[in-house]
Amino acid sequence: METKLEETPADLEDSFSPSSEEIESWMQKAFDMAKEALESGEVPVGCLMVYNSEILGKGRNEVNETKNATRHAEMVALDQVLEWCHQENRDPIEVFKRTVLYVTVEPCIMCAGALRLLNIPLVVYGCRNERFGGCGSVLNIPADELACSGAPFKCVSGFRADEAVEMLKAFYKQENPNAPKPRTRKD
Repeated sequence: METKLEETPADLEDSFSPSSEEIESWMQKAFDMAKEALESGEVPVGCLMVYNSEILGKGRNEVNETKNATRHAEMVALDQVLEWCHQENRDPIEVFKRTVLYVTVEPCIMCAGALRLLNIPLVVYGCRNERFGGCGSVLNIPADELACSGAPFKCVSGFRADEAVEMLKAFYKQENPNAPKPRTRKD
């Protein structure tokens, strides 16, 4: 599938227009994180948050292992960036305004909302998330006019989408050890 630039309004500087080589390099690392998630029995989503060509946060889904439905890859990475800002005495608002997210699957509505509130300018992702996607598949959080909700952001979609879909298929073919045990009815 060809990489497609979504038509979303945002005033991005040249530093937020990564080259195809940069995208390939960062996305490879995100796919490595997704593979880690799959090997750990998690939905295979991996991501990186890159600021000034440095990875400040990286995450993979941790929902099953933490039994916390909000521990999506993006939220794990966001927490790491916030911790970095605290340790380095940096203003998170200024850091997030210059941070690019690379993620293997379109962020869900929750994650897209968080990205917008933090004024992330650019998200590069692999495949669409037809059930929960917040970057155009279900809702278009980056571009919609939303009161008091941060700045719109741009999305580059479709990067290695087929590979991301295959990883998702591999996950859904396996047993979920965290699924509730079915109850049998006694008549």
